Amino acid sequence: MLEVLKTEPGGLPGATALAQTKASRAFTLVNELVEAADERVLSRVVGRYGRLDLLCLDELSYVQIDPRGAELLFQIITEREERASIAIATNLPFSEWGTVYPNPRLVAAIVDRVTFNAHILETGTQSYRLRTSKSGVKSRAHRSHSDSSSR
Repeated sequence: MLEVLKTEPGGLPGATALAQTKASRAFTLVNELVEAADERVLSRVVGRYGRLDLLCLDELSYVQIDPRGAELLFQIITEREERASIAIATNLPFSEWGTVYPNPRLVAAIVDRVTFNAHILETGTQSYRLRTSKSGVKSRAHRSHSDSSSR
Protein backbone atom coordinates (compact mmCIF):
# COMPACT_ATOMS: atom_id res chain seq x y z
CA MET A 1 0.00 0.00 0.00
CA LEU A 2 1.24 3.47 -0.87
CA GLU A 3 0.88 6.38 1.48
CA VAL A 4 0.80 9.90 0.09
CA LEU A 5 0.42 13.27 1.76
CA LYS A 6 -2.60 15.42 1.02
CA THR A 7 -3.82 18.71 2.38
CA GLU A 8 -7.00 18.43 4.38
CA PRO A 9 -9.81 20.63 3.03
CA GLY A 10 -10.52 23.50 5.43
CA GLY A 11 -7.47 22.63 7.47
CA LEU A 12 -4.66 24.92 8.46
CA PRO A 13 -2.45 26.11 5.61
CA GLY A 14 0.26 23.53 5.16
CA ALA A 15 -1.51 20.98 7.36
CA THR A 16 -1.34 17.47 5.96
CA ALA A 17 -2.70 14.06 6.75
CA LEU A 18 -1.77 10.64 5.46
CA ALA A 19 -4.06 9.38 2.73
CA GLN A 20 -4.67 5.66 2.41
CA THR A 21 -3.89 4.78 -1.21
CA LYS A 22 -3.54 1.50 -3.06
CA ALA A 23 -2.38 0.93 -6.61
CA SER A 24 -3.18 -2.36 -8.31
CA ARG A 25 -3.50 -3.89 -11.73
CA ALA A 26 -7.18 -4.53 -12.38
CA PHE A 27 -6.71 -8.26 -12.95
CA THR A 28 -4.72 -8.55 -9.70
CA LEU A 29 -7.58 -6.94 -7.78
CA VAL A 30 -10.11 -9.21 -9.50
CA ASN A 31 -8.03 -12.28 -8.55
CA GLU A 32 -7.88 -11.06 -4.93
CA LEU A 33 -11.65 -10.57 -4.89
CA VAL A 34 -12.33 -14.02 -6.33
CA GLU A 35 -10.04 -15.60 -3.71
CA ALA A 36 -11.74 -13.57 -0.96
CA ALA A 37 -15.17 -14.72 -2.15
CA ASP A 38 -13.98 -18.35 -2.20
CA GLU A 39 -12.61 -17.95 1.34
CA ARG A 40 -15.83 -16.24 2.52
CA VAL A 41 -14.08 -12.99 3.48
CA LEU A 42 -15.30 -10.88 0.57
CA SER A 43 -17.21 -8.32 2.68
CA ARG A 44 -14.06 -7.64 4.70
CA VAL A 45 -11.96 -7.11 1.54
CA VAL A 46 -14.62 -4.93 -0.12
CA GLY A 47 -14.84 -2.87 3.07
CA ARG A 48 -11.06 -2.44 3.15
CA TYR A 49 -11.05 -1.16 -0.44
CA GLY A 50 -14.02 1.05 0.35
CA ARG A 51 -12.13 2.82 3.15
CA LEU A 52 -9.18 3.85 0.97
CA ASP A 53 -8.94 7.52 0.06
CA LEU A 54 -7.68 6.64 -3.42
CA LEU A 55 -7.70 3.40 -5.38
CA CYS A 56 -5.58 3.35 -8.56
CA LEU A 57 -6.45 0.63 -11.06
CA ASP A 58 -4.05 0.06 -13.91
CA GLU A 59 -4.30 -2.03 -17.07
CA LEU A 60 -8.09 -2.19 -16.95
CA SER A 61 -8.40 -3.19 -20.59
CA TYR A 62 -5.64 -5.70 -21.18
CA VAL A 63 -7.16 -8.88 -19.77
CA GLN A 64 -10.74 -9.99 -20.37
CA ILE A 65 -12.54 -10.36 -17.05
CA ASP A 66 -14.91 -13.28 -16.54
CA PRO A 67 -18.50 -12.60 -15.41
CA ARG A 68 -17.86 -13.36 -11.75
CA GLY A 69 -14.72 -11.20 -11.62
CA ALA A 70 -16.52 -8.34 -13.37
CA GLU A 71 -19.35 -8.46 -10.82
CA LEU A 72 -16.85 -8.44 -7.94
CA LEU A 73 -14.99 -5.48 -9.43
CA PHE A 74 -18.33 -3.71 -9.80
CA GLN A 75 -18.86 -4.19 -6.04
CA ILE A 76 -15.60 -2.32 -5.34
CA ILE A 77 -16.54 0.51 -7.71
CA THR A 78 -20.02 0.75 -6.16
CA GLU A 79 -18.59 0.69 -2.61
CA ARG A 80 -16.42 3.68 -3.47
CA GLU A 81 -19.06 5.57 -5.48
CA GLU A 82 -19.35 9.23 -4.48
CA ARG A 83 -17.34 8.60 -1.30
CA ALA A 84 -13.75 8.05 -2.37
CA SER A 85 -11.59 8.58 -5.41
CA ILE A 86 -10.68 6.00 -8.00
CA ALA A 87 -8.12 6.45 -10.77
CA ILE A 88 -8.30 4.13 -13.75
CA ALA A 89 -5.71 3.68 -16.50
CA THR A 90 -6.88 2.01 -19.68
CA ASN A 91 -6.04 2.07 -23.36
CA LEU A 92 -9.63 1.54 -24.48
CA PRO A 93 -12.34 4.15 -24.96
CA PHE A 94 -15.48 3.52 -22.92
CA SER A 95 -17.27 2.36 -26.07
CA GLU A 96 -14.92 -0.65 -26.21
CA TRP A 97 -15.14 -1.75 -22.58
CA GLY A 98 -17.57 -4.45 -23.70
CA THR A 99 -14.54 -6.35 -25.02
CA VAL A 100 -13.27 -6.65 -21.44
CA TYR A 101 -16.54 -7.19 -19.57
CA PRO A 102 -18.93 -9.86 -20.83
CA ASN A 103 -22.23 -8.30 -19.66
CA PRO A 104 -23.36 -5.16 -21.55
CA ARG A 105 -25.54 -3.99 -18.63
CA LEU A 106 -22.63 -4.33 -16.26
CA VAL A 107 -20.40 -2.37 -18.66
CA ALA A 108 -22.99 0.42 -18.77
CA ALA A 109 -23.25 0.46 -14.97
CA ILE A 110 -19.46 0.52 -14.49
CA VAL A 111 -18.99 3.31 -17.05
CA ASP A 112 -21.86 5.24 -15.46
CA ARG A 113 -20.26 5.05 -12.02
CA VAL A 114 -16.67 5.81 -13.04
CA THR A 115 -17.63 8.77 -15.23
CA PHE A 116 -20.08 10.47 -12.86
CA ASN A 117 -18.37 13.58 -11.40
CA ALA A 118 -15.12 12.37 -12.98
CA HIS A 119 -12.12 14.13 -14.44
CA ILE A 120 -11.31 12.23 -17.62
CA LEU A 121 -7.83 12.70 -19.03
CA GLU A 122 -7.04 11.38 -22.47
CA THR A 123 -3.30 11.13 -22.97
CA GLY A 124 -3.29 9.77 -26.51
CA THR A 125 -3.09 6.31 -27.93
CA GLN A 126 0.63 5.86 -28.52
CA SER A 127 2.24 3.63 -25.93
CA TYR A 128 5.02 5.24 -23.90
CA ARG A 129 6.97 1.96 -23.95
CA LEU A 130 6.61 1.59 -27.71
CA ARG A 131 7.60 5.23 -28.33
CA THR A 132 10.64 4.86 -26.05
CA SER A 133 11.65 1.62 -27.73
CA LYS A 134 11.34 3.14 -31.21
CA SER A 135 13.39 6.20 -30.25
CA GLY A 136 16.04 3.90 -28.74
CA VAL A 137 16.25 1.89 -31.96
CA LYS A 138 16.57 5.11 -34.01
CA SER A 139 19.32 6.42 -31.70
CA ARG A 140 21.27 3.17 -31.90
CA ALA A 141 20.87 3.06 -35.70
CA HIS A 142 22.00 6.69 -35.99
CA ARG A 143 25.04 6.06 -33.76
CA SER A 144 25.88 2.92 -35.70
CA HIS A 145 25.65 4.81 -39.00
CA SER A 146 27.75 7.67 -37.61
CA ASP A 147 30.38 5.26 -36.33
CA SER A 148 30.71 3.52 -39.70
CA SER A 149 30.86 6.87 -41.58
CA SER A 150 33.74 8.12 -39.47
CA ARG A 151 35.95 5.14 -40.28
